[in-house]
Amino acid sequence: MPTLPDFRLETFFSRWEFEARYHLTASDAQSMTLAELLALADDDGRERWETLSLGYTETYGLPALREEIAATYTGLAPEDVLCFAGAEEGLYLAMRTLLEPGDHVVVVTPNYQAAETIPLSICEVTGVALRPEDAWALDVDEVERQLRPNTRLVSVNFPNNPTGAVPDLETWTRLVRLCEDRGILLFSDEVYRGLEAGPALPQAADLSPGALSLNVMSKAYGLPGLRIGWIACRDREILGRLERAKHYTSICNSAPAEVLALIGLRARDRILDRNRAIIAGNIPRFDAFFARFPDLFDWAPPRGGCVCFPRYLGADGVDAMCRDLVEQSGVLLLPASIYRSELTPTPPDRFRVGVGRRSPDEALATWTSWLENR
Repeated sequence: MPTLPDFRLETFFSRWEFEARYHLTASDAQSMTLAELLALADDDGRERWETLSLGYTETYGLPALREEIAATYTGLAPEDVLCFAGAEEGLYLAMRTLLEPGDHVVVVTPNYQAAETIPLSICEVTGVALRPEDAWALDVDEVERQLRPNTRLVSVNFPNNPTGAVPDLETWTRLVRLCEDRGILLFSDEVYRGLEAGPALPQAADLSPGALSLNVMSKAYGLPGLRIGWIACRDREILGRLERAKHYTSICNSAPAEVLALIGLRARDRILDRNRAIIAGNIPRFDAFFARFPDLFDWAPPRGGCVCFPRYLGADGVDAMCRDLVEQSGVLLLPASIYRSELTPTPPDRFRVGVGRRSPDEALATWTSWLENR
């Protein structure tokens, strides 16, 4: 297997995530304590937790958990779900298992780095960039132009990390149908689904039998410590291949994490309502902050998810601004260089902001003071 490049985001976070005083670029919604989550448990969930055996679990995932995951889709059965140790394991194994050296992949950028670096280690990959001048719109015509006879897979992420973009329903449906008509797998990273500002798009696995929908408890649910993700796909032969590949990685998931994820999913309406309310309450705070500095920032809130990608207009450049800000004031942001792509040009003047955590006021006040006094 070829050596993968350093994962820029995780390398950056290993330096700053737990040292910076203010994590203003968090990619997940506000988390909760174990006690808070258990307080949401129904009788069955509480009994499962209190009588839990700490043995091995099923490779596909706890049957009750898969049943609850399937219920978040329109027409899927528990047999259409395979659980993983987080979303990254699912992404990694899907790319490593479904792609071969003679294949071609189309990846939409900007993206979570693994979405392009893993396929790039296997086969030819072409990028199609979202259009920043058009609110990060997806150009399905450009995707179609980049398809080849050997295109095996198209990889997308909506709501998008880091831009917060969500395509309109017509555009999304066109992409799904294009892949289905050409016999191309659509790999759809949907980890922010549930945090849309408007109606949520149909999930790819609901729309097409050949599509793979990736999701996780980490982002929209704000429970990254559980490390429970999944792929939903109606092609059970594909899931079988991924299950056999999982034998070489995690083998099975953590039994406590599976029960806690089951409790969280059964309480999903309350958890997602809570997290959307936090985002809605935060947006006016960020609006007010950026309005104070119109010469320095071009800002728009996310259409979905809890991250967005404002523009920095300062002469020092976004990398210097982010570096100096965290070193001098302890406010952590992610500069555009973390999201650079080997496939397409990416705007060099952006930075990622997270709007899903409670009480950003002190961080924004610290950032304000730093800008006014530097």
